[in-house]
Amino acid sequence: MGILNVTPDSFYDGGRYDQVDRALARAQTLVEEGAALIDVGGESTRPGSDPVALDVELKRVIPVIQTLSHRLPSVRLSVDTTKAEVARQALEEGAFMVNDVSALGDPWMPVVVRDHAAPVVLMHRLGHSRTMQDAPVYGDVVNDLLAFFDERIAFAAARGIRRDRLWLDPGIGFGKTTRHNLEILRRLDAFKKFQLPLVVGVSRKSFIGRVLGSEAQPLPPELRGEGTLAAHLWAAAHGADVLRVHDVSATARAIRTWQALASHE
Repeated sequence: MGILNVTPDSFYDGGRYDQVDRALARAQTLVEEGAALIDVGGESTRPGSDPVALDVELKRVIPVIQTLSHRLPSVRLSVDTTKAEVARQALEEGAFMVNDVSALGDPWMPVVVRDHAAPVVLMHRLGHSRTMQDAPVYGDVVNDLLAFFDERIAFAAARGIRRDRLWLDPGIGFGKTTRHNLEILRRLDAFKKFQLPLVVGVSRKSFIGRVLGSEAQPLPPELRGEGTLAAHLWAAAHGADVLRVHDVSATARAIRTWQALASHE
């Protein structure tokens, strides 16, 4: 899943692709490099970020979805949003699925997903983006997330969303400390108990900067490439079905090499 942020303030690529022509060029590159999905987002969910108004997000996202669906008709598009109205318009303009970091937090989102028969990614986030990194606490982080997904899957079913439309994302970096993130990745196969597609997004996130630097002085996003690839390979080896990435080409080459090494042929 190639990341296409059409925002001015995302933590790594904010402002690079916030014009339709630049977004199209970036999407074409991601597809050429091997992306099977393009995830288009118009609201930054980085730690400390504030939500944007509905009209602002629509102006950022819908023209890009319209253009990509017409210019790249064979490419599956995902809309990264927590707002049901953004999801509705994106699906009607050609998006394939919804990537919802609030896991159906908008009361109208289940209706939109159900009525469009769209897959939806249910992601775990502790609280809201602005405050989620303010001393997050869990009993056992993996068990707490498993309980969260049990509840969200039941919630979706009660609102008419078919189970085979659900994808799960443990939400690396969304209300988790470095220790929490590493524990989730170490025990990633626990989430396979749901027998649903598992999405993992670790690309250039701050916990990698802290592992490579320190808690006090993490390496900046542009120096987290090698750590990201290591985390991608670990995730792929431990149950991830979809990797949400900035660097599609490097990830695809690393995965292809790992698969060749793992092959018994």
